Amino acid sequence: MERKLVMGNEAIALGAIRAGVRMVAGYPGTPSTEILETVAKHNDGSIHVEWSTNEKAAMEVGAGAAYAGARTLVTMKQVGLNVASDPLMSLAYVGVKGGMVIVSADDPGPISSQTEQDTRHFAQFSKLPVFDPSSPDEAYLMIADAFEYSEKYQTPVLFRPTTRVCHACVSIELLPKLDVPEPEGFIKDTMRWVIFPRLSYQNHIKIEARNVELSEVFSSYPKNIIRKGSGRKGVVSGGVSYAYTSEVIPEEIPFLKISTPHPFPERLAKEFIEDLDEVLVLEELDPVIEKELLQIAGKYHLNVKICGKLTHDTRNAGENSVESIRADLNHFLGQDEVGECQTTDTEENAVPKLPIRPPVLCAGCPHRASFYVVKKAMRGKKAVFSGDIGCYTLGNAKPLDMVDTCLCMGADVTIAQGLHIIEPDAVNFAFIGDSTFFASGITGVVNAVYNQTDIILVVLDNSTTAMTGHQPHPGTGVTMMGEVAAKISIENILRGIGLEWIETVNPLELDQAVDAVKRASKEKGVRAIIFKSPCIAVSRPGKLYEVKQDACTKCRVCINQLGCPAITVNAGRVVIEPSLCYGCGLCSQVCPSSAIGEVESNE
Repeated sequence: MERKLVMGNEAIALGAIRAGVRMVAGYPGTPSTEILETVAKHNDGSIHVEWSTNEKAAMEVGAGAAYAGARTLVTMKQVGLNVASDPLMSLAYVGVKGGMVIVSADDPGPISSQTEQDTRHFAQFSKLPVFDPSSPDEAYLMIADAFEYSEKYQTPVLFRPTTRVCHACVSIELLPKLDVPEPEGFIKDTMRWVIFPRLSYQNHIKIEARNVELSEVFSSYPKNIIRKGSGRKGVVSGGVSYAYTSEVIPEEIPFLKISTPHPFPERLAKEFIEDLDEVLVLEELDPVIEKELLQIAGKYHLNVKICGKLTHDTRNAGENSVESIRADLNHFLGQDEVGECQTTDTEENAVPKLPIRPPVLCAGCPHRASFYVVKKAMRGKKAVFSGDIGCYTLGNAKPLDMVDTCLCMGADVTIAQGLHIIEPDAVNFAFIGDSTFFASGITGVVNAVYNQTDIILVVLDNSTTAMTGHQPHPGTGVTMMGEVAAKISIENILRGIGLEWIETVNPLELDQAVDAVKRASKEKGVRAIIFKSPCIAVSRPGKLYEVKQDACTKCRVCINQLGCPAITVNAGRVVIEPSLCYGCGLCSQVCPSSAIGEVESNE
């Protein structure tokens, strides 16, 4: 068999292909993005792969394919599951025919998310099974199990990798593709596919009975494992925390692995804890396993103490690590039970700590120009700048300091409306990216026009979905599979909604852009400025800029107002690092001494 070094997300994708997936839809979001991209890369033409406009659309497209009997994969990050929750909650009652696996990648930390929400709670809330892989190689095999259980029980199944599973790399053995029948096609049956209240009631009864059955089935699931040991203290873990724990837990300690936190494998867990005095639960993020064990202990009147987040024996926020779990085990078992971290560092050879590197807008990013333009145009005026999710969230950093609010995707437009209602004397700006506009911004603009709210919509159109890795969207004119598609015009959409004042301008043309913002601020109603300039990863001008030292007065306006990473101070001189410059030219327009210009060609 062939072996391949893969990232966890690649393993999930390859596992889905092995399992016979026929349709994959999703919306990009770290840490899940590479799953769909990997399926597209390895697509032999038999799989429909799409970036949907948002997670709700992806869920509904996936549901339709599953209704027709196809194995379907839907991918998103944990906050994307919130967007998709409306169809998912109903889909849990309606059910599916073809296997449907919904990957919701959790982000403990959080490393690149607004929340640390735990998808296992969503599984309980929606009454759906959830699989919790502990490693990339396990995820490769487990995704096929998820499809199998989905089809057997005719239910969507959640799959919950976390960041360290998604982005870790391992060598896996590529197994032969499973023999999966061709999709049967959609069979009309209104009593099955049309969600009436009476039908929902009947299906709810079936779901509760099914989950009781699954609890028993999962108690025999091979990836839920009891490791026998000695003593009266035991440890329970799941997900990537199981992998960390496996590295440091003494061999004699009883150890239970939970790979299916819902429906919980009750019989297996009872068998594990009934002969113990104390149990430590190690999990990310919330006390899901811990609460299940407490419930089992109470139900069967077991005299066992369950320790974890609720008892403050482990942290209740953030990621776990080998080091944190070693410390938790030391506390639980006694300081001498688990070895300390071995190190050879001395004062002479100690590795220095890495510098703190907060995220910043790239050198040459057109968003820097867009924020600077609005800031300059509104100087001295009362204005509020509502931001959104994307690269442009980084406009909150100094010296720009141009993001006053950021809640969730699409909320810039509606937050600005609420602010204006209470403070009508302020000029309210709503900043949104082009991909986010299509994903969740249009509804808010409709609401603003309908309710006659006085706001300025600023669409930052850089022709890509930049923050998650430059995926296409409806405005790029190309699909995920590289096919030419209709290039949907943001300006035409806005005019169709009812906006009359719309102006498209290049933010890197500073004077014209500032003038456009000033004119917009004098208008009333919903008006829009589209700042259109491509991301540096999409298009690079090909010219460089430099500081003419004989003209530079060292005023540092370019540094203090823009914060471009390419502009630095070296030996007291302001310089532009050639390897970082992308030739946007914004600094040359800001410099009061005209000391910044294009690098002269040596040819």
